[in-house]
Amino acid sequence: MYEEYYGFKMKPFSKTPDPRFLYMSKGHAEALARLQYGVEEKEFILLTGEIGSGKTTLSRALIDSLNSSHKIVLIINPRLSPVNLLKTLASGFGIDRPSRSRNNILEVIYNSLYNLYTEGNVPIIIIDEAQLIPSKDTFEEIRLLTNFQLDDTNLLSIVLIGQPDLRKRLEGKSYQSLRQRIGLLYHLEGLTEEEVYAYINHRISIAGREERTFTESAIRSVHRHSGGIPRKINNLCTYALLEGFGRGVSLIEEDIIEDVAGELGFALKG
Repeated sequence: MYEEYYGFKMKPFSKTPDPRFLYMSKGHAEALARLQYGVEEKEFILLTGEIGSGKTTLSRALIDSLNSSHKIVLIINPRLSPVNLLKTLASGFGIDRPSRSRNNILEVIYNSLYNLYTEGNVPIIIIDEAQLIPSKDTFEEIRLLTNFQLDDTNLLSIVLIGQPDLRKRLEGKSYQSLRQRIGLLYHLEGLTEEEVYAYINHRISIAGREERTFTESAIRSVHRHSGGIPRKINNLCTYALLEGFGRGVSLIEEDIIEDVAGELGFALKG
């Protein structure tokens, strides 16, 4: 459809977290640098951001930046009981048929982490959508994993990624002991207007089109209605390209953005 009409080789505003399309805004570059540093230092890391701010894409970029010495366990659906969390981690670290006993599972996980350490590997646990962790007890198991350490180093790095509600939750008194273990934290903000301009043109270029596709006033409108949140930008731009294709225009003007913002429910009130 619109891809061929505009000369794209692929969809420029796909919803999938493809690291090829990652635009390194100042905030995203800072977040990735902190994640990389925290992983190498085997820290407990907390990354938060609004829905659609690019957290998952950043986690994929982090994974792609690591070498074969890193042993990564990625959990994308953390709605797990404490024991099921431990079983999932045990399986991720190559432990077949872990025991049903919590203490035995912890023991084999520790032995696996120690073996990885002696082999020069860096174990990493990445938990995406961590605001979905169902209970304090599951968070407590995560905290206890930070006790897996030697005299001078931790045995693993843990990365929690979630929406702002996660940080608010961890600010509660009952999570104080877990919060104190966090060595690095970062919150992703929305893109500035200048960054939205660069973001849109970056994705269009990666998709194979060099010609200008959105006017400056259209991009200002995208920024106003999206708040600089990448997922909202993607939705607006995708619908704008579909609308532009339907109208037979080669350049997306502000009026198209205003129209599709209304259709998507993004239109500003007042």
